[in-house]
Amino acid sequence: MPEPIENLVAGHERRDVEVGRLVLFGVGISLTVALSLIAMWLLFGYFASHQPPGSPASPLAGAREIPPAPRLQLTPQADLAQKRRAEDAVLYSYGWIDRSAGIVRIPVDRAIELLAQRGLPVRAPVRGPAAAPVSRPTAEEIR
Repeated sequence: MPEPIENLVAGHERRDVEVGRLVLFGVGISLTVALSLIAMWLLFGYFASHQPPGSPASPLAGAREIPPAPRLQLTPQADLAQKRRAEDAVLYSYGWIDRSAGIVRIPVDRAIELLAQRGLPVRAPVRGPAAAPVSRPTAEEIR
């Protein structure tokens, strides 16, 4: 059923929201929040008086166990410094890798000097069918 013409002419609703109901709703919400806060305050007071903080909640919680690895570092700066000293001791000193095979470790700086003097090792050319050069077609052959 179409709206009467008088509502279209007015351009707004003739009935507003009931303010009394909104105020009642706001008061209800405020009371609910206040009662919840009071109930929580009383509940936490009861818990604090019956369970003093610091005591174990379970009889099984008496023994302290070390958690499994990885654990948090207590002194990360000292741990990093110790790790770097150990790495530097390996990188900047001479030592045996495998004495029976005659493999040694030399400092990085000395290895760079030897590499600059001697150059990189070159592989010997492979003999046989694998070493045969691959022929590529020339421009004339393609035409």
